[in-house]
This record gives sequence, structure tokens and C-alpha cells, in this order.
Amino acid sequence: RLRLHDGKLIKDRRYHLRTYPNCFVAKELTDWLIDHKEAPDRETGIRLMQKLMDHYIIHHVCDEHSDYKDAKLLYRFRKDDGTFPLNKDVKVFVRGQSLYEKLVSVEGSILKVREENSVKYQRTFLGCEMVDWLVQEGEAENRKEAVELGRALLEHGIIQHVSNRHHFFDCDILYQFWINFRRRRRLTELLNENSSRTLSESPDSPFCLRKLNPDPGNTSFLSVQPNKEIKIVSAVRRSSITSLAGNSNPYFSVTPTLVFPPVAECNPKSVLKRPVTNEELLSPGAPYVKKTLTIVGDAVGWGFVVRGGRPCHIQAVDPGGPAAAAGMKVCQFVFSVNGMYVLHLDYQTISSLIMTGPRTLVMEVMEAVE
Repeated sequence: RLRLHDGKLIKDRRYHLRTYPNCFVAKELTDWLIDHKEAPDRETGIRLMQKLMDHYIIHHVCDEHSDYKDAKLLYRFRKDDGTFPLNKDVKVFVRGQSLYEKLVSVEGSILKVREENSVKYQRTFLGCEMVDWLVQEGEAENRKEAVELGRALLEHGIIQHVSNRHHFFDCDILYQFWINFRRRRRLTELLNENSSRTLSESPDSPFCLRKLNPDPGNTSFLSVQPNKEIKIVSAVRRSSITSLAGNSNPYFSVTPTLVFPPVAECNPKSVLKRPVTNEELLSPGAPYVKKTLTIVGDAVGWGFVVRGGRPCHIQAVDPGGPAAAAGMKVCQFVFSVNGMYVLHLDYQTISSLIMTGPRTLVMEVMEAVE
């Protein structure tokens, strides 16, 4: 958007005796994307702009077209007309970006390269240093408000403890900005992002338990119920869903069976005896211990089911699967996935993180102390 403003592609334009401020012509923008190597061809440029429309970033000036058309039609960035939806997640992200830019642009910034346990980390700061800075710069009225802001930034994946073992505290614990806001993302990266809901709600989600045997003709999965009974659940091969979703992970090499039986719901009843909140898990002296599990998935899956949200819990574990071998148990709470803090996420989002991540899964879980 800023580059388009600088290049005068975004400007006030007159059409049918009416002036439309801060808009661009779709056809001109497609040309610009190709000229500036943001898109290899017009088809890709159109798909990129459609992504921005789907995410409510741009829209037709009169909202007469829900699709992006490569024509002499006027579109506008919602930030330029005040219609950009600022929900809580977006507000926290924008606030984090603003703080990051402010920190990196001042002399003697608290952001430094630091070392802990012989490992060097970029863009680091101490929790108490950040609290001091937020109060001094008027970004927070007091230390309590500064800590709340720090916790919001951590819960949204903007900052994190360098080894991902602590929430945000006003002390000399080392944190870092997880996002480098100055890394310029290419627009084409948008086309590689999958829809977490589409992936995770399929009958063949990555959390389906392992198959009873490796026979390609057998499409039954084991689902371990809380009462220890064994239930056979019909499901398609995981490879069929991932192929349709455009996932090219090489370890899904089984020939896909493009047959969609009725969706069977695994473990609809929670295994938890009672709901547990994040505050309860993280409170000092809470009867929970954190464990790190390294799970190497095979061609079938990781062998566990995750359900719930804020926090998510382990609903079922296949006794003969990779997760069980790594020490996973039912009723554990998912703290992080591949270094990302996830206590604030729902199981659909966590499902997408694992589906699009590496084969070797590193998870931190919180387990109740007996």
C-alpha cells in the first residue's frame, strides 16, 4: 500500500462526475505487480489481489464487485477509507509493529543480541527493561498495564521467552521479538497459506489416530475413548486431503483414495473432568509440570487427537503410535507447538500449525501432578 502511494498509483480519481479519493485502477495494479516482480503473470496477480479482498484489506470503491477483476475498475485499501476491521488480534499486531519500529529506531535501544546457555538470540530484551521502557515512553501508565501489554504481545506470537518456557513477567527473564517486522514479505507468500478451518475440520485431519494396519485397502482408524473401549471410525487416507489442499509434504506418499465417506466425529465428549483456564495453568504454584515431547510422524500421522481451546488438551492417544512413544498422555494441555506459544489458540488453529509444519513435531505440554 505504501509503495503504491509513493508510486502515485493510489490517488484521487474521477468517474461518472464523482471523485473517489485514494483509489487505484485494477488493471494498472496488475501491470505494476508484474513490472515489480511481485507476480510472474496476470493470473497470479489476480489471485494475490483476491486474497487481499478475502482478508478485507482492499475492496471495490462502491462494493459492487466481490471479486477482483483485472479491468478498469476502481478499488481501494480499507486503511485509506477507515473501513479496515480492527478486531482485537489486528490491534495487538499493529501495536506490536509500532513498538518494534520505535525500539529499533532509537539510539541505545534495549533490543540487543544476547546469549543464554551458549545460544545467541536476536532482538532480545529483559522483561523488566521492557516494562521500564513502556512506562517511560508513555506506552503504559504503570507497570501493571505494561505487563498486561507484554502478555498480550506474547499470547499473539509477537514476542516470546527465548526458550519458550515462561509467560511475560516484570523481571530479568530474557525475551525476544518473534516477528521481524522489517523483513519484507513477498506477496506470493499469501498463496502458500492454507485455511486452518478447511484442513482441520476434514474427516481426515492430521490428528486422526493411526491406522489399524498398513494395508492400503483398510481405511479404519483406532479411536481410544475415555472408557478404554475401542471404536472403529471410518476415514479417508490423509494423503487425499493433503493433495486436494495443495500440501506437497513428501512424506504423504501413499496413493490417494479420493473417496469421501460420511464424517465421523472422534471423541465428542471431553476427557477432562472439569474445564481448566489458562490463568489456572500459569498461576504460581499450580499443580502442573511442563514437559517437552519430540514426536516423529510417520506416513499415517502422529497418533493423537487434540480438542478444546484456550487451552487445548490431548483428547486421545494411540498406544502404539509415535506420540505415545514420546510420552504423550490424555488430559495434557498443549503449551507450545514447534516453539510457538499456543495456550490462547483453538484446536483448529493448532491443527493447521501441525499440518503445515515439519514432520518432526516438538510440543510442550502441561501435565497435572498426581
